[in-house]
Amino acid sequence: MVLIKVKSSAVLSSMPLQMVYYFNVFYYSFYFLATFLMVIYKSQVFSFPDGNLARDLVLLILMVILEVIRLYLGFKGNLIEEAVPIVISLVLTIGSVMLSMYFLLWQTYVLKADVIINAILLLTYGLEGVLEIIAVSAFARIYT
Repeated sequence: MVLIKVKSSAVLSSMPLQMVYYFNVFYYSFYFLATFLMVIYKSQVFSFPDGNLARDLVLLILMVILEVIRLYLGFKGNLIEEAVPIVISLVLTIGSVMLSMYFLLWQTYVLKADVIINAILLLTYGLEGVLEIIAVSAFARIYT
């Protein structure tokens, strides 16, 4: 007798993960706007060394692109109950965390507002990461 695993009819999509993705869409929109405006403010108030303003802006634009791809793959993977897009999103989260750490610690001028908004962003990344690992393990357990 051979047992064959078939797809379960149970819904495995993670509602908490989807909620965190949804929150992150709105929070990251706020984060980008606040960080962009703070960079503009800092460029008017402080003297930037050559190339540092351009580097900060390029890294912010790179972070936006990475965040859009990361959130799209996470949303899609969770809704269609596929582990691969969520794993790719999880890997891209590492890049987003590194860029957030840059804006938290290493950008040319760090304001208290930078520290606060980056700390919240890093907290959401950590929560997403935990929920993504749980979702991937649930999908793998049922579909393999």
